[in-house]
Amino acid sequence: MNATSPAPTPEAAVGRVVLLTTSHRVAPGLLSWPAWQVLRAADRVLCADGAHPQLPYLREAGIAVEEAAPTAEEVVDACAGGRTVVVVATGEGEPALTDGLARLAGGGRVRMPELELLPASYDLPGARLLDLVQVMDRIRAECPWSSRQTHEGLAKYGIEEAYELVEAIEQGDREELREELGDVLLQVVFHARIAEEHPDEPFSVDDVAGGIVAKLIHRHPHVFGEETALTPEDVKAHWMRTKAEEKRRESVTDGVPLGQPALALATKLAGRVRGADLSVPLPSGEGVGYELLALAARAEAEGVDAEAALRAAARVYRDAIRSAEKVTGA
Repeated sequence: MNATSPAPTPEAAVGRVVLLTTSHRVAPGLLSWPAWQVLRAADRVLCADGAHPQLPYLREAGIAVEEAAPTAEEVVDACAGGRTVVVVATGEGEPALTDGLARLAGGGRVRMPELELLPASYDLPGARLLDLVQVMDRIRAECPWSSRQTHEGLAKYGIEEAYELVEAIEQGDREELREELGDVLLQVVFHARIAEEHPDEPFSVDDVAGGIVAKLIHRHPHVFGEETALTPEDVKAHWMRTKAEEKRRESVTDGVPLGQPALALATKLAGRVRGADLSVPLPSGEGVGYELLALAARAEAEGVDAEAALRAAARVYRDAIRSAEKVTGA
């Protein structure tokens, strides 16, 4: 009689622990198909947070969820016999449980089940912008300073942050660039939040985003439409043409803010003239103003950013001043 090996008992099966993570930035109940498959096939589904936003949707789908915060040992025992235990992670990610499982696995004395991390929903690019909107909404409601701000009162900060962004770009400081971009973004979200409270013409950050999305699509027919642009010059021509159609301006100078720095203003006007193929001689006159106007127009024609060039020269001058101060002890 030939001896045969006994079939493995259910107790010998290793089992499986699935840590199911979700993003609070995705609507509850919108889970991936692999997540739903695991949930439906699981022997037990556990969640330590009875107020977890996913629980009503899981139960509505027929998933029996136990409100429990088991230890690592209890989870391993629950997997005995090849069973699958799904743990719906809270916002903190269940560090106590995962640390406990790692400790058991490192000890080598416990036969561990298979461990799997399964993202049931995850952030898409730009998801953290939702956090910014939520934080701004709360600050506007609860902060004594922020709740009293107006568009007019914040205007100066928008200018300051824009200049600081330019400085970070010119200095090539990546960390500073990231921070300054955030400060500029804050100004946009702050103004949009204030705009929601207007009694007659309110709009939100979604309206702001929707408007710029529509504008970008309309001004890039070579990307979203059937037109063709092979060079940057073609793209600029598309942009200027569609912009002119949208604004229906009577003059190329329409829309040029006169309150901007004088050098930038002169450069902008010279660029509008050149872009429209207009023949407009520079006004003749005596004095530094006319000389600067001519220099700005020349820089624009040569593709030089006059503002950036002057700032670079001014920084060199500043360094020379500091060096002279060290020599003289001033």
